[in-house]
Amino acid sequence: MNSPAIQIIERYKLGTCTPGEKLLVEAWFMKYGSEEAVDSNLDIERIKAEMWQTIQTRREFRVKRMWLPVAVAGVVACIISGAAFYYFQLGPGKGNYPQTITKADVSPGRSGATLTLASGKQIRLHDAANGELASEAGVTISKSANGQLVYSIAQPGGEDGAFNTLTTAKGETYQVRLPDGSLVHLNAASSLKYTPSLMENGKRTVQLNGEGYFEISKDIGHPFVVKSDAQEVEVLGTHFNINAYDDEQASRTTLLEGAVKVSVKGGGSAIIKPGEQAATNGAGLKVARVDVGDEVAWINGDIQFDNKSIEDIMRLIARWYDVEVIYEGERPDAKWYGSVSRTRNLSQVLRMMEKSREVYFRIAGRTVYVTKYQPEE
Repeated sequence: MNSPAIQIIERYKLGTCTPGEKLLVEAWFMKYGSEEAVDSNLDIERIKAEMWQTIQTRREFRVKRMWLPVAVAGVVACIISGAAFYYFQLGPGKGNYPQTITKADVSPGRSGATLTLASGKQIRLHDAANGELASEAGVTISKSANGQLVYSIAQPGGEDGAFNTLTTAKGETYQVRLPDGSLVHLNAASSLKYTPSLMENGKRTVQLNGEGYFEISKDIGHPFVVKSDAQEVEVLGTHFNINAYDDEQASRTTLLEGAVKVSVKGGGSAIIKPGEQAATNGAGLKVARVDVGDEVAWINGDIQFDNKSIEDIMRLIARWYDVEVIYEGERPDAKWYGSVSRTRNLSQVLRMMEKSREVYFRIAGRTVYVTKYQPEE
Protein backbone atom coordinates (compact mmCIF):
# COMPACT_ATOMS: atom_id res chain seq x y z
CA MET A 1 0.00 0.00 0.00
CA ASN A 2 2.93 2.32 -0.58
CA SER A 3 2.32 3.04 -4.25
CA PRO A 4 2.64 6.63 -5.54
CA ALA A 5 -1.13 6.71 -6.01
CA ILE A 6 -1.78 5.87 -2.36
CA GLN A 7 0.76 8.46 -1.23
CA ILE A 8 -0.93 11.15 -3.29
CA ILE A 9 -4.37 10.19 -2.00
CA GLU A 10 -3.10 10.20 1.59
CA ARG A 11 -1.65 13.69 1.05
CA TYR A 12 -4.99 14.73 -0.41
CA LYS A 13 -6.84 13.46 2.66
CA LEU A 14 -4.41 15.31 4.93
CA GLY A 15 -4.62 18.50 2.87
CA THR A 16 -0.90 18.48 2.04
CA CYS A 17 -1.05 17.67 -1.69
CA THR A 18 -0.05 20.15 -4.37
CA PRO A 19 -2.72 22.12 -6.27
CA GLY A 20 -2.06 19.96 -9.33
CA GLU A 21 -2.49 16.74 -7.36
CA LYS A 22 -5.65 18.08 -5.75
CA LEU A 23 -7.19 19.01 -9.10
CA LEU A 24 -6.36 15.63 -10.62
CA VAL A 25 -7.66 13.59 -7.69
CA GLU A 26 -10.93 15.51 -7.57
CA ALA A 27 -11.35 15.39 -11.34
CA TRP A 28 -10.91 11.61 -11.24
CA PHE A 29 -13.40 11.35 -8.41
CA MET A 30 -15.92 13.47 -10.33
CA LYS A 31 -15.63 10.88 -13.12
CA TYR A 32 -15.87 7.67 -11.11
CA GLY A 33 -17.02 8.60 -7.61
CA SER A 34 -20.72 8.01 -8.28
CA GLU A 35 -20.18 4.47 -9.59
CA GLU A 36 -20.97 1.67 -7.20
CA ALA A 37 -17.90 -0.41 -8.03
CA VAL A 38 -14.91 -0.47 -10.31
CA ASP A 39 -13.12 -3.59 -11.44
CA SER A 40 -9.49 -3.22 -10.40
CA ASN A 41 -8.51 -5.41 -13.38
CA LEU A 42 -9.73 -2.86 -15.90
CA ASP A 43 -7.34 -1.76 -18.63
CA ILE A 44 -5.34 0.88 -16.74
CA GLU A 45 -4.13 2.51 -19.96
CA ARG A 46 -7.75 3.02 -21.02
CA ILE A 47 -8.60 4.47 -17.61
CA LYS A 48 -5.65 6.85 -17.82
CA ALA A 49 -6.79 8.01 -21.24
CA GLU A 50 -10.35 8.50 -19.98
CA MET A 51 -9.06 10.41 -16.98
CA TRP A 52 -7.09 12.83 -19.10
CA GLN A 53 -10.08 13.29 -21.39
CA THR A 54 -12.24 13.96 -18.32
CA ILE A 55 -9.92 16.72 -17.17
CA GLN A 56 -9.82 18.29 -20.61
CA THR A 57 -13.59 18.00 -21.03
CA ARG A 58 -14.15 19.65 -17.66
CA ARG A 59 -12.00 22.55 -18.72
CA GLU A 60 -12.97 22.88 -22.39
CA PHE A 61 -15.62 25.42 -23.25
CA ARG A 62 -16.61 27.10 -26.45
CA VAL A 63 -14.11 29.82 -25.71
CA LYS A 64 -10.35 30.16 -25.63
CA ARG A 65 -9.05 28.39 -22.55
CA MET A 66 -6.08 28.48 -20.21
CA TRP A 67 -4.87 24.90 -19.84
CA LEU A 68 -3.74 22.86 -16.86
CA PRO A 69 -0.22 23.43 -15.53
CA VAL A 70 2.36 21.12 -17.07
CA ALA A 71 3.08 19.74 -13.61
CA VAL A 72 -0.30 18.02 -13.55
CA ALA A 73 0.66 15.79 -16.46
CA GLY A 74 3.32 14.16 -14.34
CA VAL A 75 0.75 13.02 -11.82
CA VAL A 76 -1.55 11.26 -14.31
CA ALA A 77 0.52 8.12 -14.67
CA CYS A 78 0.71 7.37 -10.96
CA ILE A 79 -2.71 8.46 -9.73
CA ILE A 80 -4.71 6.14 -12.00
CA SER A 81 -3.95 2.72 -10.54
CA GLY A 82 -5.73 -0.20 -8.94
CA ALA A 83 -4.91 1.23 -5.52
CA ALA A 84 -6.81 4.39 -6.33
CA PHE A 85 -9.96 2.36 -6.86
CA TYR A 86 -9.69 0.99 -3.32
CA TYR A 87 -9.68 4.46 -1.81
CA PHE A 88 -12.33 6.08 -3.96
CA GLN A 89 -14.99 3.48 -4.62
CA LEU A 90 -17.22 4.15 -1.63
CA GLY A 91 -20.48 2.78 -2.91
CA PRO A 92 -23.21 1.50 -0.60
CA GLY A 93 -21.66 -0.21 2.38
CA LYS A 94 -18.08 0.66 1.38
CA GLY A 95 -17.41 3.70 3.45
CA ASN A 96 -18.60 5.95 6.21
CA TYR A 97 -19.36 9.24 4.53
CA PRO A 98 -22.49 11.36 4.86
CA GLN A 99 -25.40 11.09 2.46
CA THR A 100 -27.69 13.88 1.33
CA ILE A 101 -30.87 13.75 3.39
CA THR A 102 -33.74 14.57 1.06
CA LYS A 103 -37.41 14.92 1.95
CA ALA A 104 -38.31 16.20 -1.51
CA ASP A 105 -35.84 16.81 -4.32
CA VAL A 106 -35.54 20.17 -6.09
CA SER A 107 -35.62 20.33 -9.88
CA PRO A 108 -33.16 22.53 -11.79
CA GLY A 109 -34.07 25.92 -13.20
CA ARG A 110 -35.58 26.48 -16.63
CA SER A 111 -35.95 29.05 -19.37
CA GLY A 112 -38.29 31.79 -18.21
CA ALA A 113 -38.56 35.50 -17.46
CA THR A 114 -41.00 38.35 -17.00
CA LEU A 115 -41.08 41.26 -19.44
CA THR A 116 -42.40 44.54 -18.04
CA LEU A 117 -43.42 46.97 -20.78
CA ALA A 118 -43.31 50.76 -20.58
CA SER A 119 -47.06 50.74 -19.89
CA GLY A 120 -46.50 48.60 -16.81
CA LYS A 121 -48.00 45.50 -18.40
CA GLN A 122 -46.19 42.30 -17.44
CA ILE A 123 -45.79 39.27 -19.70
CA ARG A 124 -44.69 35.87 -18.39
CA LEU A 125 -42.55 34.72 -21.30
CA HIS A 126 -42.54 31.04 -20.40
CA ASP A 127 -46.33 30.99 -20.73
CA ALA A 128 -46.65 33.41 -23.67
CA ALA A 129 -47.37 32.07 -27.15
CA ASN A 130 -44.83 32.52 -29.93
CA GLY A 131 -45.32 35.56 -32.13
CA GLU A 132 -45.79 39.29 -31.60
CA LEU A 133 -46.19 40.36 -27.98
CA ALA A 134 -46.31 44.15 -28.25
CA SER A 135 -45.25 47.19 -30.27
CA GLU A 136 -43.65 50.26 -28.68
CA ALA A 137 -41.85 53.31 -30.08
CA GLY A 138 -41.67 51.84 -33.58
CA VAL A 139 -40.24 48.56 -32.27
CA THR A 140 -41.98 45.19 -32.54
CA ILE A 141 -41.47 42.85 -29.58
CA SER A 142 -41.99 39.15 -30.23
CA LYS A 143 -41.21 35.67 -28.95
CA SER A 144 -39.42 33.46 -31.45
CA ALA A 145 -40.02 29.76 -32.06
CA ASN A 146 -36.93 28.90 -30.00
CA GLY A 147 -38.24 30.90 -27.04
CA GLN A 148 -36.06 33.98 -27.52
CA LEU A 149 -37.33 37.52 -26.90
CA VAL A 150 -36.73 39.54 -30.08
CA TYR A 151 -36.89 43.31 -30.69
CA SER A 152 -37.22 44.43 -34.31
CA ILE A 153 -37.27 48.02 -35.54
CA ALA A 154 -40.49 48.51 -37.52
CA GLN A 155 -40.27 52.28 -37.95
CA PRO A 156 -36.84 53.91 -37.60
CA GLY A 157 -37.07 56.89 -35.30
CA GLY A 158 -35.41 58.77 -32.51
CA GLU A 159 -34.82 57.94 -28.90
CA ASP A 160 -37.60 57.26 -26.43
CA GLY A 161 -37.70 57.70 -22.68
CA ALA A 162 -39.85 54.70 -21.78
CA PHE A 163 -38.17 51.54 -20.50
CA ASN A 164 -38.71 47.81 -20.78
CA THR A 165 -37.37 45.51 -18.07
CA LEU A 166 -36.59 41.83 -18.54
CA THR A 167 -36.42 40.03 -15.19
CA THR A 168 -35.45 36.46 -14.34
CA ALA A 169 -36.39 35.03 -10.97
CA LYS A 170 -34.25 32.50 -9.13
CA GLY A 171 -34.25 29.34 -11.18
CA GLU A 172 -34.79 31.13 -14.50
CA THR A 173 -32.63 32.18 -17.43
CA TYR A 174 -33.52 33.87 -20.72
CA GLN A 175 -32.18 35.31 -23.97
CA VAL A 176 -33.10 38.60 -25.61
CA ARG A 177 -32.19 39.78 -29.10
CA LEU A 178 -32.01 43.57 -28.96
CA PRO A 179 -33.01 45.82 -31.90
CA ASP A 180 -29.38 46.31 -32.95
CA GLY A 181 -28.93 42.54 -33.30
CA SER A 182 -26.98 42.12 -30.05
CA LEU A 183 -27.77 39.02 -28.01
CA VAL A 184 -27.92 38.98 -24.21
CA HIS A 185 -28.07 35.82 -22.09
CA LEU A 186 -29.57 36.72 -18.71
CA ASN A 187 -28.71 34.45 -15.78
CA ALA A 188 -30.95 33.64 -12.82
CA ALA A 189 -32.11 36.35 -10.40
CA SER A 190 -31.13 39.13 -12.81
CA SER A 191 -32.70 42.05 -14.65
CA LEU A 192 -31.97 44.03 -17.80
CA LYS A 193 -33.52 47.48 -18.32
CA TYR A 194 -33.51 49.32 -21.67
CA THR A 195 -35.61 51.43 -24.01
CA PRO A 196 -37.31 49.61 -26.91
CA SER A 197 -35.09 51.51 -29.36
CA LEU A 198 -32.04 50.84 -27.14
CA MET A 199 -30.77 54.39 -27.69
CA GLU A 200 -29.90 56.90 -24.94
CA ASN A 201 -27.89 60.03 -25.73
CA GLY A 202 -26.60 58.53 -28.97
CA LYS A 203 -25.43 55.30 -27.32
CA ARG A 204 -26.91 51.84 -27.13
CA THR A 205 -27.54 51.54 -23.39
CA VAL A 206 -28.79 48.89 -20.96
CA GLN A 207 -28.81 48.61 -17.17
CA LEU A 208 -27.90 45.27 -15.59
CA ASN A 209 -28.48 43.85 -12.15
CA GLY A 210 -27.23 40.32 -11.66
CA GLU A 211 -25.39 38.48 -14.43
CA GLY A 212 -25.49 38.64 -18.20
CA TYR A 213 -23.40 37.42 -21.12
CA PHE A 214 -23.31 39.89 -24.01
CA GLU A 215 -22.67 39.26 -27.72
CA ILE A 216 -22.58 42.81 -29.08
CA SER A 217 -23.10 43.70 -32.74
CA LYS A 218 -20.55 46.17 -34.08
CA ASP A 219 -21.70 49.73 -34.62
CA ILE A 220 -18.79 52.18 -34.62
CA GLY A 221 -21.10 55.17 -34.52
CA HIS A 222 -23.04 53.97 -31.50
CA PRO A 223 -21.06 52.50 -28.57
CA PHE A 224 -22.81 49.90 -26.41
CA VAL A 225 -22.95 50.74 -22.70
CA VAL A 226 -23.83 48.42 -19.81
CA LYS A 227 -24.53 50.20 -16.54
CA SER A 228 -24.65 48.58 -13.11
CA ASP A 229 -24.52 49.89 -9.56
CA ALA A 230 -20.73 49.94 -9.27
CA GLN A 231 -19.50 50.39 -12.82
CA GLU A 232 -20.11 51.25 -16.46
CA VAL A 233 -18.82 49.16 -19.36
CA GLU A 234 -18.50 50.62 -22.88
CA VAL A 235 -17.82 48.62 -26.05
CA LEU A 236 -18.21 48.83 -29.82
CA GLY A 237 -18.62 45.13 -30.63
CA THR A 238 -17.42 42.20 -28.53
CA HIS A 239 -18.29 39.24 -26.29
CA PHE A 240 -18.09 39.62 -22.52
CA ASN A 241 -19.68 38.56 -19.25
CA ILE A 242 -20.74 40.80 -16.37
CA ASN A 243 -21.45 39.48 -12.89
CA ALA A 244 -22.99 42.27 -10.82
CA TYR A 245 -25.06 40.50 -8.18
CA ASP A 246 -25.72 42.49 -5.03
CA ASP A 247 -24.60 39.60 -2.80
CA GLU A 248 -21.17 39.29 -4.43
CA GLN A 249 -18.17 41.14 -3.02
CA ALA A 250 -17.35 42.77 -6.36
CA SER A 251 -18.74 43.33 -9.84
CA ARG A 252 -16.73 41.34 -12.38
CA THR A 253 -16.42 42.05 -16.10
CA THR A 254 -14.72 39.26 -18.07
CA LEU A 255 -13.74 39.71 -21.72
CA LEU A 256 -13.73 36.91 -24.29
CA GLU A 257 -13.00 38.89 -27.45
CA GLY A 258 -12.54 42.49 -28.56
CA ALA A 259 -11.89 45.23 -26.01
CA VAL A 260 -14.00 46.97 -23.39
CA LYS A 261 -13.59 50.01 -21.20
CA VAL A 262 -14.65 49.59 -17.58
CA SER A 263 -15.26 52.74 -15.55
CA VAL A 264 -15.87 52.93 -11.82
CA LYS A 265 -18.54 55.37 -10.73
CA GLY A 266 -16.24 56.74 -8.05
CA GLY A 267 -13.56 57.49 -10.65
CA GLY A 268 -10.96 55.50 -12.55
CA SER A 269 -11.16 53.27 -15.61
CA ALA A 270 -9.32 50.51 -17.44
CA ILE A 271 -9.38 48.92 -20.89
CA ILE A 272 -9.27 45.15 -20.63
CA LYS A 273 -8.18 42.58 -23.20
CA PRO A 274 -9.44 39.06 -23.96
CA GLY A 275 -8.75 36.74 -21.04
CA GLU A 276 -8.78 39.58 -18.53
CA GLN A 277 -11.25 40.48 -15.83
CA ALA A 278 -11.94 43.84 -14.20
CA ALA A 279 -13.30 43.63 -10.66
CA THR A 280 -14.65 46.53 -8.66
CA ASN A 281 -16.57 47.10 -5.45
CA GLY A 282 -17.24 50.71 -6.41
CA ALA A 283 -14.15 52.08 -4.68
CA GLY A 284 -11.37 50.70 -6.87
CA LEU A 285 -10.67 48.68 -9.99
CA LYS A 286 -8.48 45.59 -10.25
CA VAL A 287 -7.56 43.92 -13.55
CA ALA A 288 -6.21 40.36 -13.71
CA ARG A 289 -5.97 37.46 -16.12
CA VAL A 290 -8.52 34.74 -15.41
CA ASP A 291 -9.78 31.46 -16.79
CA VAL A 292 -12.70 32.88 -18.75
CA GLY A 293 -14.34 29.47 -19.09
CA ASP A 294 -15.08 29.46 -15.37
CA GLU A 295 -16.95 32.74 -15.71
CA VAL A 296 -19.16 31.67 -18.62
CA ALA A 297 -19.76 28.03 -17.68
CA TRP A 298 -23.40 28.88 -17.02
CA ILE A 299 -23.86 29.71 -20.70
CA ASN A 300 -22.86 26.13 -21.51
CA GLY A 301 -25.31 24.78 -18.92
CA ASP A 302 -22.76 24.05 -16.19
CA ILE A 303 -22.16 24.99 -12.60
CA GLN A 304 -18.40 25.50 -12.41
CA PHE A 305 -16.48 25.57 -9.17
CA ASP A 306 -12.71 25.69 -9.49
CA ASN A 307 -11.08 26.74 -6.22
CA LYS A 308 -14.45 27.88 -4.83
CA SER A 309 -15.48 28.07 -1.19
CA ILE A 310 -18.70 26.57 0.12
CA GLU A 311 -20.21 30.07 0.25
CA ASP A 312 -19.31 30.73 -3.40
CA ILE A 313 -20.90 27.47 -4.52
CA MET A 314 -24.04 27.77 -2.42
CA ARG A 315 -24.75 31.25 -3.81
CA LEU A 316 -24.71 29.74 -7.31
CA ILE A 317 -26.93 26.89 -6.20
CA ALA A 318 -29.38 29.18 -4.38
CA ARG A 319 -29.92 31.26 -7.52
CA TRP A 320 -30.34 28.39 -9.93
CA TYR A 321 -32.43 26.06 -7.76
CA ASP A 322 -34.37 28.84 -6.00
CA VAL A 323 -33.54 27.63 -2.51
CA GLU A 324 -32.59 29.21 0.80
CA VAL A 325 -29.26 28.15 2.30
CA ILE A 326 -28.78 27.81 6.06
CA TYR A 327 -25.43 26.93 7.62
CA GLU A 328 -25.54 24.80 10.74
CA GLY A 329 -22.55 25.18 13.03
CA GLU A 330 -19.02 25.55 11.68
CA ARG A 331 -18.68 26.07 7.94
CA PRO A 332 -16.41 23.89 5.80
CA ASP A 333 -13.20 25.71 4.90
CA ALA A 334 -12.27 23.52 1.93
CA LYS A 335 -12.06 24.59 -1.72
CA TRP A 336 -13.87 22.66 -4.44
CA TYR A 337 -12.85 21.92 -8.03
CA GLY A 338 -15.15 20.60 -10.71
CA SER A 339 -18.28 21.17 -12.72
CA VAL A 340 -21.73 19.67 -12.94
CA SER A 341 -24.58 20.10 -15.38
CA ARG A 342 -27.26 22.58 -14.37
CA THR A 343 -29.84 20.08 -15.66
CA ARG A 344 -29.28 17.78 -12.67
CA ASN A 345 -31.61 17.74 -9.71
CA LEU A 346 -30.29 19.45 -6.60
CA SER A 347 -29.69 16.25 -4.64
CA GLN A 348 -27.36 14.97 -7.37
CA VAL A 349 -25.23 18.11 -7.17
CA LEU A 350 -25.04 18.01 -3.39
CA ARG A 351 -24.28 14.29 -3.37
CA MET A 352 -21.29 14.92 -5.59
CA MET A 353 -19.98 17.56 -3.20
CA GLU A 354 -20.47 15.28 -0.21
CA LYS A 355 -18.00 12.81 -1.67
CA SER A 356 -15.28 15.25 -0.67
CA ARG A 357 -15.93 14.26 2.97
CA GLU A 358 -15.97 17.92 3.86
CA VAL A 359 -19.68 18.63 4.06
CA TYR A 360 -23.12 17.12 4.10
CA PHE A 361 -26.54 18.54 3.30
CA ARG A 362 -30.16 18.23 4.30
CA ILE A 363 -32.93 19.35 1.94
CA ALA A 364 -36.26 20.33 3.48
CA GLY A 365 -38.69 21.89 1.02
CA ARG A 366 -36.81 24.74 -0.63
CA THR A 367 -34.27 25.04 2.19
CA VAL A 368 -30.81 23.47 2.14
CA TYR A 369 -29.04 22.97 5.47
CA VAL A 370 -25.24 22.85 5.25
CA THR A 371 -23.15 21.11 7.92
CA LYS A 372 -19.42 20.56 8.11
CA TYR A 373 -18.58 16.88 8.01
CA GLN A 374 -17.25 15.54 11.30
CA PRO A 375 -15.40 12.22 10.92
CA GLU A 376 -16.15 9.51 13.41
CA GLU A 377 -13.58 9.03 16.14
